[in-house]
Amino acid sequence: MKAIQVIEPYKLNMTEVKIPQIERPNQVLIKVKRVGICGSDMHIYHGTNPLATYPRVIGHEIAGEVISIGSDVKSIQVGDRVAIEPIRYCRQCYACRKGRTNVCSRLSVLGVHEDGGMQEFLVIDEKQAHKAASSIDWDNLVLAEPYTIGAQAIWRGNVQRGDTVLIQGCGPIGICILEMAKLTGSQVIMTDLNQERLAFALKNGADFVVNVAEEPVLERIFSITDGEGANVVIDAVCLPSTFEISIESASSAGTIVVLGFDEKPSEISQLPITKKELTIAGSRLQTNQFPKVVQLINEKKLANDGLITHKFQLSEIKDAIRFIENNPNEVRKACITFD
Repeated sequence: MKAIQVIEPYKLNMTEVKIPQIERPNQVLIKVKRVGICGSDMHIYHGTNPLATYPRVIGHEIAGEVISIGSDVKSIQVGDRVAIEPIRYCRQCYACRKGRTNVCSRLSVLGVHEDGGMQEFLVIDEKQAHKAASSIDWDNLVLAEPYTIGAQAIWRGNVQRGDTVLIQGCGPIGICILEMAKLTGSQVIMTDLNQERLAFALKNGADFVVNVAEEPVLERIFSITDGEGANVVIDAVCLPSTFEISIESASSAGTIVVLGFDEKPSEISQLPITKKELTIAGSRLQTNQFPKVVQLINEKKLANDGLITHKFQLSEIKDAIRFIENNPNEVRKACITFD
């Protein structure tokens, strides 16, 4: 079968490898149908993902069809459409015992620590395969994983009906967070530098948008909230400067949710954190969000809706990478198709 492997930074090849085989009774064999290209895949290609190892078959946003199942598999059958949960964990460390398997001390992520979805077939554990309705389009199902990132951020921020949520960044993850936030009944403000992305956010339910290149962002946020600030601020831009804005723009008793891996420090003082008694929470991957997200996809409450802007065949992966690099403002989400 064909697989896309990043040998080392900036060196990507299509290789021929053996079709994987079921080795344990709780495993399933998946024929891959769609793989989303995520920012972290681009970071692996560029050599800037500090967690990845090489060589690596990339891809962790995966949807596929069940081809074969092990003898102990009960929840899914051959022919089912599934979204794939791309993490494995030990169940024994402190984080796992606390139910936070997404930050397991021995966490392994498909496409990062072990080979991922950009191959024609994939063997996974039954618990990683989440069944969707047979009527769900592959372009909708492949978005399950990024929607779980949005769901996790909303959970970490404890977003409640009536809250005002500020989401910094209208990229694909920002839009996924937006759609999950609107399902809670909250009011959402979104910021970005790109007017087209801001327009797409409005189309997908944002109540207010702020172009930070043209408007004083803090002044606008406090105007919208009648001086209170945002109750939950979710930073999907993940720069030192946006973290600083998060602290400044939050209301008293507010929560800051941080998704970034930037190692550069931000300049923040303790005073606003203590004075406003802010909660600062990291958000990584997801914890038990797949069943909820797949159900929302089944119910047509979450869908593609223009989030996927470009599709490429597996053989076109180098063209896809170049296009994303050269046209960042045109691409919301690109995916690889295996049809």
